[in-house]
Amino acid sequence: MKITNDIFYIGVNDRAIDLFEGQYVVPEGMAYNSYVILDEKIAVMDTVDAAFVDEWMENLRQALGGKTPDYLVVHHMEPDHSSGITRFAEAFPEAVIVATRQAFVMMQNFFGVDFSSRRLVAEEGTRLPLGAHTLQFLLAPMVHWPEVMVTFEETEKILFSADAFGKFGALDAEEDWACEARRYYIGIVGKYGSPVQKLLKKVSALDVSAICPLHGPVLRENLGYYIGLYDTWSSYRPEEEGVMIAYTSVYGNTKKAVLLLEEELHALGCPKVVVNDLARCDMAEAVEDAFRYSKLVLATTTYNGDIFPFMRVFLDHLKERNFQQRTVALVENGSWAPTAARVMKGMLEKSENLTFAETQVKIVSALTDENRAALAALAKELCEK
Repeated sequence: MKITNDIFYIGVNDRAIDLFEGQYVVPEGMAYNSYVILDEKIAVMDTVDAAFVDEWMENLRQALGGKTPDYLVVHHMEPDHSSGITRFAEAFPEAVIVATRQAFVMMQNFFGVDFSSRRLVAEEGTRLPLGAHTLQFLLAPMVHWPEVMVTFEETEKILFSADAFGKFGALDAEEDWACEARRYYIGIVGKYGSPVQKLLKKVSALDVSAICPLHGPVLRENLGYYIGLYDTWSSYRPEEEGVMIAYTSVYGNTKKAVLLLEEELHALGCPKVVVNDLARCDMAEAVEDAFRYSKLVLATTTYNGDIFPFMRVFLDHLKERNFQQRTVALVENGSWAPTAARVMKGMLEKSENLTFAETQVKIVSALTDENRAALAALAKELCEK
Protein backbone atom coordinates (compact mmCIF):
# COMPACT_ATOMS: atom_id res chain seq x y z
CA MET A 1 0.00 0.00 0.00
CA LYS A 2 1.30 3.39 -1.03
CA ILE A 3 1.20 6.03 1.72
CA THR A 4 3.00 8.68 -0.35
CA ASN A 5 5.29 8.50 -3.37
CA ASP A 6 8.17 7.45 -1.11
CA ILE A 7 6.50 5.80 1.87
CA PHE A 8 4.93 2.34 1.65
CA TYR A 9 2.98 0.07 3.98
CA ILE A 10 4.55 -3.39 4.39
CA GLY A 11 2.59 -4.73 7.36
CA VAL A 12 0.39 -7.81 7.66
CA ASN A 13 -3.14 -8.83 8.64
CA ASP A 14 -3.65 -11.51 11.27
CA ARG A 15 -6.98 -13.27 10.67
CA ALA A 16 -6.06 -16.35 12.72
CA ILE A 17 -5.90 -14.66 16.11
CA ASP A 18 -8.79 -15.09 18.56
CA LEU A 19 -7.52 -13.25 21.64
CA PHE A 20 -5.15 -10.29 21.40
CA GLU A 21 -2.66 -10.27 24.28
CA GLY A 22 -4.43 -13.40 25.52
CA GLN A 23 -7.57 -11.53 26.67
CA TYR A 24 -9.16 -9.21 24.09
CA VAL A 25 -11.62 -10.78 21.67
CA VAL A 26 -10.80 -9.64 18.13
CA PRO A 27 -13.46 -11.00 15.76
CA GLU A 28 -12.05 -8.91 12.91
CA GLY A 29 -8.45 -9.96 13.51
CA MET A 30 -5.47 -7.68 14.01
CA ALA A 31 -3.08 -5.67 11.86
CA TYR A 32 0.65 -5.46 12.61
CA ASN A 33 1.85 -2.37 10.79
CA SER A 34 5.26 -1.67 9.32
CA TYR A 35 6.38 0.94 6.82
CA VAL A 36 9.38 1.71 4.61
CA ILE A 37 10.66 5.11 3.50
CA LEU A 38 12.55 5.01 0.19
CA ASP A 39 15.10 7.81 -0.15
CA GLU A 40 18.87 8.20 -0.56
CA LYS A 41 18.92 6.37 2.75
CA ILE A 42 16.17 3.80 3.30
CA ALA A 43 14.43 3.48 6.68
CA VAL A 44 12.18 0.60 7.72
CA MET A 45 9.73 1.45 10.47
CA ASP A 46 9.20 -1.51 12.83
CA THR A 47 8.68 -5.22 12.23
CA VAL A 48 5.75 -7.55 12.99
CA ASP A 49 4.54 -10.48 15.08
CA ALA A 50 6.61 -13.68 15.03
CA ALA A 51 4.00 -15.67 13.11
CA PHE A 52 4.21 -13.25 10.18
CA VAL A 53 7.91 -12.45 9.88
CA ASP A 54 8.31 -14.46 6.66
CA GLU A 55 5.39 -12.61 5.03
CA TRP A 56 6.74 -9.30 6.27
CA MET A 57 10.22 -9.97 4.93
CA GLU A 58 8.73 -10.75 1.52
CA ASN A 59 6.70 -7.50 1.65
CA LEU A 60 9.88 -5.63 2.52
CA ARG A 61 11.90 -7.16 -0.31
CA GLN A 62 9.20 -6.33 -2.83
CA ALA A 63 9.08 -2.72 -1.62
CA LEU A 64 12.89 -2.44 -1.74
CA GLY A 65 13.06 -3.63 -5.34
CA GLY A 66 16.59 -4.92 -4.92
CA LYS A 67 17.82 -2.02 -2.77
CA THR A 68 19.29 -2.40 0.72
CA PRO A 69 17.82 -0.65 3.80
CA ASP A 70 20.07 1.58 5.85
CA TYR A 71 18.03 1.77 9.05
CA LEU A 72 15.48 -0.13 11.08
CA VAL A 73 13.58 2.23 13.38
CA VAL A 74 12.09 0.47 16.42
CA HIS A 75 9.34 2.45 18.12
CA HIS A 76 8.06 -0.17 20.55
CA MET A 77 9.41 -3.48 21.81
CA GLU A 78 6.26 -5.53 22.37
CA PRO A 79 6.75 -8.79 20.47
CA ASP A 80 3.87 -8.11 18.06
CA HIS A 81 6.07 -5.32 16.66
CA SER A 82 9.62 -6.41 17.40
CA SER A 83 9.77 -10.11 16.55
CA GLY A 84 11.38 -9.51 13.16
CA ILE A 85 14.34 -7.48 14.44
CA THR A 86 16.88 -10.31 14.46
CA ARG A 87 15.75 -11.61 11.05
CA PHE A 88 16.15 -8.13 9.62
CA ALA A 89 19.56 -7.73 11.24
CA GLU A 90 20.75 -11.04 9.78
CA ALA A 91 19.40 -10.27 6.30
CA PHE A 92 20.87 -6.75 6.22
CA PRO A 93 24.08 -6.81 8.26
CA GLU A 94 25.08 -3.24 7.34
CA ALA A 95 21.81 -1.67 8.48
CA VAL A 96 21.76 0.41 11.66
CA ILE A 97 19.15 -0.23 14.36
CA VAL A 98 17.56 2.98 15.69
CA ALA A 99 15.77 2.90 19.05
CA THR A 100 15.72 4.41 22.52
CA ARG A 101 18.29 3.41 25.11
CA GLN A 102 15.66 1.43 27.03
CA ALA A 103 14.64 -0.42 23.85
CA PHE A 104 18.19 -1.70 23.37
CA VAL A 105 18.12 -3.06 26.92
CA MET A 106 14.92 -4.89 26.02
CA MET A 107 16.50 -6.27 22.84
CA GLN A 108 19.19 -7.84 25.00
CA ASN A 109 16.48 -9.31 27.22
CA PHE A 110 14.36 -10.59 24.33
CA PHE A 111 17.03 -11.69 21.85
CA GLY A 112 20.33 -11.89 23.73
CA VAL A 113 21.87 -9.10 21.63
CA ASP A 114 21.79 -5.31 21.98
CA PHE A 115 23.36 -4.46 18.58
CA SER A 116 26.05 -2.33 20.27
CA SER A 117 28.19 -2.29 17.11
CA ARG A 118 25.44 -1.08 14.79
CA ARG A 119 23.01 1.03 16.72
CA LEU A 120 21.86 4.63 16.91
CA VAL A 121 20.37 5.67 20.25
CA ALA A 122 17.46 8.05 19.74
CA GLU A 123 17.14 10.88 22.22
CA GLU A 124 14.42 13.53 22.44
CA GLY A 125 14.56 15.63 19.26
CA THR A 126 17.25 13.53 17.54
CA ARG A 127 17.07 14.06 13.76
CA LEU A 128 18.01 11.51 11.12
CA PRO A 129 18.31 12.84 7.53
CA LEU A 130 17.52 10.33 4.80
CA GLY A 131 17.86 12.68 1.82
CA ALA A 132 14.61 14.40 0.90
CA HIS A 133 13.10 13.16 4.18
CA THR A 134 14.19 13.84 7.75
CA LEU A 135 13.07 11.86 10.77
CA GLN A 136 12.65 13.52 14.14
CA PHE A 137 12.37 11.22 17.16
CA LEU A 138 10.19 12.13 20.13
CA LEU A 139 10.27 10.09 23.32
CA ALA A 140 6.92 8.77 24.57
CA PRO A 141 7.69 6.75 27.71
CA MET A 142 4.75 4.80 29.15
CA VAL A 143 2.62 5.12 26.03
CA HIS A 144 2.35 2.41 27.06
CA TRP A 145 5.79 0.85 27.69
CA PRO A 146 8.84 2.77 29.01
CA GLU A 147 10.96 2.46 25.84
CA VAL A 148 8.43 3.91 23.40
CA MET A 149 9.17 6.71 20.98
CA VAL A 150 7.34 8.17 18.00
CA THR A 151 8.77 9.59 14.78
CA PHE A 152 7.76 12.71 12.87
CA GLU A 153 8.78 12.72 9.20
CA GLU A 154 9.34 16.43 8.64
CA THR A 155 9.01 16.67 4.85
CA GLU A 156 5.69 14.94 4.31
CA LYS A 157 4.59 15.65 7.89
CA ILE A 158 3.73 12.07 8.82
CA LEU A 159 3.62 10.91 12.41
CA PHE A 160 4.66 7.30 13.04
CA SER A 161 2.82 6.99 16.34
CA ALA A 162 3.75 3.55 17.76
CA ASP A 163 0.73 2.08 19.58
CA ALA A 164 -0.96 5.47 19.92
CA PHE A 165 -3.99 5.89 17.63
CA GLY A 166 -4.14 2.13 17.09
CA LYS A 167 -7.22 -0.08 17.06
CA PHE A 168 -8.30 -3.70 17.03
CA GLY A 169 -9.14 -5.24 13.65
CA ALA A 170 -7.32 -6.23 10.47
CA LEU A 171 -6.99 -3.60 7.75
CA ASP A 172 -9.48 -5.41 5.51
CA ALA A 173 -12.18 -5.10 8.19
CA GLU A 174 -14.95 -2.62 7.44
CA GLU A 175 -15.93 -1.15 10.79
CA ASP A 176 -16.17 2.11 12.67
CA TRP A 177 -12.77 3.32 13.85
CA ALA A 178 -13.85 4.84 17.15
CA CYS A 179 -15.51 1.76 18.66
CA GLU A 180 -12.55 -0.59 18.35
CA ALA A 181 -9.99 2.19 18.91
CA ARG A 182 -11.77 3.09 22.15
CA ARG A 183 -11.81 -0.53 23.35
CA TYR A 184 -8.14 -0.83 22.40
CA TYR A 185 -7.17 2.42 24.13
CA ILE A 186 -9.12 1.84 27.36
CA GLY A 187 -8.00 -1.77 27.67
CA ILE A 188 -4.33 -1.43 26.77
CA VAL A 189 -3.25 2.21 27.14
CA GLY A 190 -5.94 3.53 29.48
CA LYS A 191 -3.91 3.43 32.69
CA TYR A 192 -1.38 5.85 31.23
CA GLY A 193 -3.45 8.96 30.63
CA SER A 194 -0.81 11.38 31.89
CA PRO A 195 1.94 10.12 29.53
CA VAL A 196 -0.53 10.24 26.64
CA GLN A 197 -1.34 13.85 27.51
CA LYS A 198 2.37 14.67 27.41
CA LEU A 199 2.66 13.06 23.97
CA LEU A 200 -0.39 14.96 22.70
CA LYS A 201 1.24 18.20 23.83
CA LYS A 202 4.27 17.35 21.69
CA VAL A 203 2.06 16.40 18.74
CA SER A 204 0.13 19.69 19.02
CA ALA A 205 3.32 21.55 18.09
CA LEU A 206 3.64 19.58 14.84
CA ASP A 207 1.89 20.13 11.52
CA VAL A 208 0.76 16.52 11.07
CA SER A 209 -0.77 15.51 7.74
CA ALA A 210 -1.19 11.77 8.45
CA ILE A 211 -0.79 9.33 11.33
CA CYS A 212 0.73 5.88 10.77
CA PRO A 213 0.07 3.72 13.86
CA LEU A 214 1.32 0.22 14.62
CA HIS A 215 -2.24 -1.15 14.59
CA GLY A 216 -5.19 -0.10 12.48
CA PRO A 217 -5.55 2.14 9.43
CA VAL A 218 -3.43 5.10 8.38
CA LEU A 219 -5.32 8.23 9.45
CA ARG A 220 -5.26 10.95 6.81
CA GLU A 221 -8.37 13.12 7.11
CA ASN A 222 -10.09 14.93 9.97
CA LEU A 223 -7.13 14.34 12.26
CA GLY A 224 -8.64 16.71 14.81
CA TYR A 225 -11.38 14.13 15.42
CA TYR A 226 -8.91 11.36 16.28
CA ILE A 227 -6.64 13.59 18.33
CA GLY A 228 -9.68 15.02 20.12
CA LEU A 229 -10.87 11.55 21.12
CA TYR A 230 -7.41 10.70 22.42
CA ASP A 231 -7.43 13.91 24.44
CA THR A 232 -10.82 13.00 25.92
CA TRP A 233 -9.85 9.43 26.71
CA SER A 234 -6.47 10.28 28.20
CA SER A 235 -7.87 13.06 30.38
CA TYR A 236 -10.56 10.66 31.67
CA ARG A 237 -13.42 12.96 30.70
CA PRO A 238 -16.70 11.30 29.72
CA GLU A 239 -17.08 11.06 25.97
CA GLU A 240 -20.88 11.10 26.04
CA GLU A 241 -23.72 11.97 28.39
CA GLY A 242 -25.45 8.73 29.33
CA VAL A 243 -25.87 5.97 31.89
CA MET A 244 -24.04 2.65 31.80
CA ILE A 245 -25.52 -0.03 34.06
CA ALA A 246 -23.19 -2.88 35.02
CA TYR A 247 -24.80 -5.72 36.92
CA THR A 248 -24.60 -9.32 38.09
CA SER A 249 -27.58 -11.37 39.17
CA VAL A 250 -27.76 -14.86 40.68
CA TYR A 251 -31.48 -15.69 40.71
CA GLY A 252 -32.81 -12.85 38.59
CA ASN A 253 -33.98 -10.37 41.22
CA THR A 254 -31.11 -7.93 40.74
CA LYS A 255 -31.65 -8.20 36.99
CA LYS A 256 -35.32 -7.28 37.48
CA ALA A 257 -34.22 -4.17 39.38
CA VAL A 258 -31.81 -3.23 36.58
CA LEU A 259 -34.45 -3.65 33.88
CA LEU A 260 -36.87 -1.54 35.89
CA LEU A 261 -34.23 1.17 36.32
CA GLU A 262 -33.51 1.06 32.59
CA GLU A 263 -37.23 1.48 31.88
CA GLU A 264 -37.46 4.45 34.25
CA LEU A 265 -34.43 6.14 32.67
CA HIS A 266 -35.88 5.77 29.19
CA ALA A 267 -39.25 7.14 30.38
CA LEU A 268 -37.49 10.23 31.72
CA GLY A 269 -35.75 10.79 28.38
CA CYS A 270 -32.22 9.92 29.46
CA PRO A 271 -30.15 10.39 26.26
CA LYS A 272 -28.35 7.05 26.36
CA VAL A 273 -28.71 3.93 28.51
CA VAL A 274 -26.41 0.92 28.10
CA VAL A 275 -26.81 -2.29 30.13
CA ASN A 276 -24.06 -4.90 30.61
CA ASP A 277 -24.55 -8.28 32.28
CA LEU A 278 -21.00 -8.74 33.54
CA ALA A 279 -21.29 -12.53 33.62
CA ARG A 280 -22.13 -12.75 29.94
CA CYS A 281 -20.82 -9.70 28.10
CA ASP A 282 -17.32 -9.03 26.77
CA MET A 283 -15.65 -7.58 29.87
CA ALA A 284 -13.51 -5.28 27.72
CA GLU A 285 -16.67 -3.85 26.13
CA ALA A 286 -18.15 -3.23 29.58
CA VAL A 287 -14.99 -1.43 30.73
CA GLU A 288 -15.04 0.63 27.53
CA ASP A 289 -18.66 1.67 28.19
CA ALA A 290 -17.85 2.69 31.76
CA PHE A 291 -15.27 5.15 30.45
CA ARG A 292 -17.44 6.28 27.54
CA TYR A 293 -20.46 7.51 29.50
CA SER A 294 -20.85 10.12 32.23
CA LYS A 295 -22.74 7.99 34.77
CA LEU A 296 -22.25 4.44 36.02
CA VAL A 297 -24.70 2.27 37.95
CA LEU A 298 -23.24 -0.74 39.78
CA ALA A 299 -25.79 -3.38 40.72
CA THR A 300 -24.79 -6.67 42.30
CA THR A 301 -25.48 -9.23 44.99
CA THR A 302 -23.67 -9.77 48.23
CA TYR A 303 -21.65 -12.97 47.77
CA ASN A 304 -19.68 -14.69 50.52
CA GLY A 305 -19.76 -11.45 52.48
CA ASP A 306 -18.24 -9.66 49.51
CA ILE A 307 -19.51 -9.00 45.96
CA PHE A 308 -20.19 -11.30 43.05
CA PRO A 309 -16.88 -12.24 41.33
CA PHE A 310 -17.65 -10.70 37.93
CA MET A 311 -18.39 -7.35 39.57
CA ARG A 312 -15.14 -7.51 41.50
CA VAL A 313 -13.21 -8.20 38.30
CA PHE A 314 -15.00 -5.31 36.60
CA LEU A 315 -14.16 -2.89 39.40
CA ASP A 316 -10.55 -4.07 39.43
CA HIS A 317 -10.36 -3.18 35.73
CA LEU A 318 -11.75 0.28 36.41
CA LYS A 319 -9.33 0.95 39.27
CA GLU A 320 -6.37 -0.28 37.24
CA ARG A 321 -7.25 2.19 34.48
CA ASN A 322 -7.70 5.20 36.82
CA PHE A 323 -11.48 5.46 36.55
CA GLN A 324 -12.53 8.97 37.58
CA GLN A 325 -14.67 12.05 36.88
CA ARG A 326 -17.99 10.16 36.83
CA THR A 327 -21.23 9.91 38.79
CA VAL A 328 -21.63 6.46 40.35
CA ALA A 329 -24.83 4.92 41.74
CA LEU A 330 -25.06 1.75 43.83
CA VAL A 331 -27.73 -0.96 43.89
CA GLU A 332 -27.17 -3.90 46.24
CA ASN A 333 -28.98 -7.14 46.97
CA GLY A 334 -28.56 -9.61 49.81
CA SER A 335 -30.75 -12.18 51.50
CA TRP A 336 -29.60 -11.73 55.09
CA ALA A 337 -26.67 -9.28 55.34
CA PRO A 338 -26.36 -6.98 52.30
CA THR A 339 -22.84 -5.55 52.15
CA ALA A 340 -22.33 -5.12 48.38
CA ALA A 341 -22.79 -1.33 48.32
CA ARG A 342 -20.21 -0.82 51.06
CA VAL A 343 -17.73 -3.12 49.32
CA MET A 344 -18.18 -1.50 45.90
CA LYS A 345 -17.83 2.01 47.31
CA GLY A 346 -14.75 0.95 49.23
CA MET A 347 -13.14 -0.42 46.09
CA LEU A 348 -13.54 2.98 44.43
CA GLU A 349 -12.57 5.13 47.42
CA LYS A 350 -9.19 6.08 45.94
CA SER A 351 -10.64 7.02 42.56
CA GLU A 352 -10.49 10.74 41.82
CA ASN A 353 -13.45 13.07 41.35
CA LEU A 354 -16.23 10.52 41.69
CA THR A 355 -19.66 11.72 42.77
CA PHE A 356 -21.88 9.08 44.38
CA ALA A 357 -25.61 9.34 43.86
CA GLU A 358 -27.57 10.26 46.97
CA THR A 359 -30.13 7.56 46.23
CA GLN A 360 -28.85 4.09 47.10
CA VAL A 361 -31.05 1.06 46.49
CA LYS A 362 -30.98 -1.82 48.97
CA ILE A 363 -32.84 -5.00 48.01
CA VAL A 364 -33.31 -7.84 50.47
CA SER A 365 -33.85 -10.90 48.28
CA ALA A 366 -36.71 -9.67 46.06
CA LEU A 367 -38.08 -6.34 44.88
CA THR A 368 -40.59 -4.49 47.04
CA ASP A 369 -42.71 -1.41 46.40
CA GLU A 370 -40.17 0.54 48.45
CA ASN A 371 -37.39 -0.68 46.11
CA ARG A 372 -39.43 0.30 43.05
CA ALA A 373 -39.90 3.78 44.45
CA ALA A 374 -36.16 4.02 45.19
CA LEU A 375 -35.30 2.94 41.65
CA ALA A 376 -37.63 5.61 40.26
CA ALA A 377 -35.97 8.19 42.52
CA LEU A 378 -32.52 7.04 41.38
CA ALA A 379 -33.52 7.34 37.73
CA LYS A 380 -34.75 10.88 38.35
CA GLU A 381 -31.54 11.82 40.16
CA LEU A 382 -29.34 10.42 37.35
CA CYS A 383 -31.31 12.22 34.66
CA GLU A 384 -31.18 15.52 36.53
CA LYS A 385 -27.42 15.51 37.27
